[in-house]
Amino acid sequence: DAQLAAVLNWAACHFFETRSSNRIERWMNDASLSLKALRAGDRAEFARMVAQYSPQVYRLGLKITADEQDAEDVLQETFVKAMKALPGFEGRSSLATWLFRIATNEALMVLRRKKPQVTLVEEIGDADDEEGIPHPQQIVDWCCLPEAEMLSSETKAQMDRAAAELSPALRSVFVLRDLQGYSVRETAETLGVAEDVVKTRLVRARLKLREALSAYFGERMQKVSADEE
Repeated sequence: DAQLAAVLNWAACHFFETRSSNRIERWMNDASLSLKALRAGDRAEFARMVAQYSPQVYRLGLKITADEQDAEDVLQETFVKAMKALPGFEGRSSLATWLFRIATNEALMVLRRKKPQVTLVEEIGDADDEEGIPHPQQIVDWCCLPEAEMLSSETKAQMDRAAAELSPALRSVFVLRDLQGYSVRETAETLGVAEDVVKTRLVRARLKLREALSAYFGERMQKVSADEE
């Protein structure tokens, strides 16, 4: 609904890179690199690619794994695999999309090694489609919460915790669609799932975030109301 969309747009704008800036940054980085040199194994050009994309790859790994050390591992493995695969890169997608696909797969591998049963259960649940979409137990209208409260470091930390508590399958879709700005098709290709699965997981992720944040914002609304009395 409109309130859910509003809080997610707010989260993307204030706590993460916006989708438009992500796309612009990806395009500009691609345009400044020579794919021919990269395919030929030019070390200087590869170093430029690493320098340009490392921050984005690290942030993507961190958003999915919610662990700094795991994100560092994702960063390293992404470029190791990219170096080996570049000669065969056909350019059917942008270089950025290709790199982020590798990074996403590496991040998911990290999570599967830690909690393989969680990812498996989520994937099985995808077959339930709309019948498996949870109904939020607690809904709080936080539209009137002052902007200062919405932008506080405490609120940011709560949003980070809520996103980190999503299952790997839901978190990866949420990160790619709502935070990285991927299309449904790009997200499906990156994760190796059907587009309908992406749509279902995204609805689940948004609803779970909505419910997780409702309790927190409910308390903040009560505090604001008490201060105004």
